[in-house]
Amino acid sequence: MRIDLHCHSTASDGTDTPAELVRNAAAAGLDVVALTDHDSTRGYAEATAALPQGLTLVTGAELSCRVDGVSMHMLAYLFDPEEPALLAERELVRDDRVPRAQGMIAKLNELGVPVTWEQVARIAGDGSVGRPHVATALVELGVVPSVGDAFTQDWLADGGRAFVEKHETDPFEAIRLVKAAGGVTVFAHPAAAKRGRTVPESTIAELAAAGLDGIEVDHMDHDEDTRVRLRGLAAELGLLATGSSDYHGSRKTVALGAYTTHPDVYGEITRRATGAFPVPGTGGA
Repeated sequence: MRIDLHCHSTASDGTDTPAELVRNAAAAGLDVVALTDHDSTRGYAEATAALPQGLTLVTGAELSCRVDGVSMHMLAYLFDPEEPALLAERELVRDDRVPRAQGMIAKLNELGVPVTWEQVARIAGDGSVGRPHVATALVELGVVPSVGDAFTQDWLADGGRAFVEKHETDPFEAIRLVKAAGGVTVFAHPAAAKRGRTVPESTIAELAAAGLDGIEVDHMDHDEDTRVRLRGLAAELGLLATGSSDYHGSRKTVALGAYTTHPDVYGEITRRATGAFPVPGTGGA
């Protein structure tokens, strides 16, 4: 089985619609794909309706968190999307995205970059607006050659010249909320140092003690030495070790299925989940 547990659609900052995502996942030879848009579950219905036969959909979200001043992302799988407490927290994070993006635009204007809210809103479409949409605007304007090049201290990286903070959930609270909604939690790309400061291993150990289920080990932002270290940390802490592409369509160069999760780990995730269950494809539209 080929299992990719971290993908984005136009419901957040990917460029594939949810329907296109599942069709492309099937074409890429995946057996299981997870839809994990940022703080959003809006793509579920479309992805489910279009799900090709032979492909299983795992519903999820990538939750924006912060601990000790460091931003981090928490993948949440197979939770009840209507559970009130988790829904309210996701909405609080999403509602803060627009003023945050407008704040980044204001800072960029002060730096002489003629980006506008109308441009960023057009790029975001119906998705949850975020830094990748602002980064895409910078690419359109010729300020940087690629979206990745916008995530530096010169521009949009944590603490960068145009960075603006947003509401982010305490990860210990995120674990509690996701568990209460019947879901499973995995710390996304925990050692992606090029994105900014990373959470120390001592904090990962505290998260594990609080109920964290796993860490994302095989990821494009982790080199081989980092993967070996993280796999050892997962074994030491009794955490599941996942692998995922973190696919964003054309917004990033990584392909669907570039990194995958072992079937035994996937099986354990589904065993632990009680809020929702994987959706088998029956030949969608």
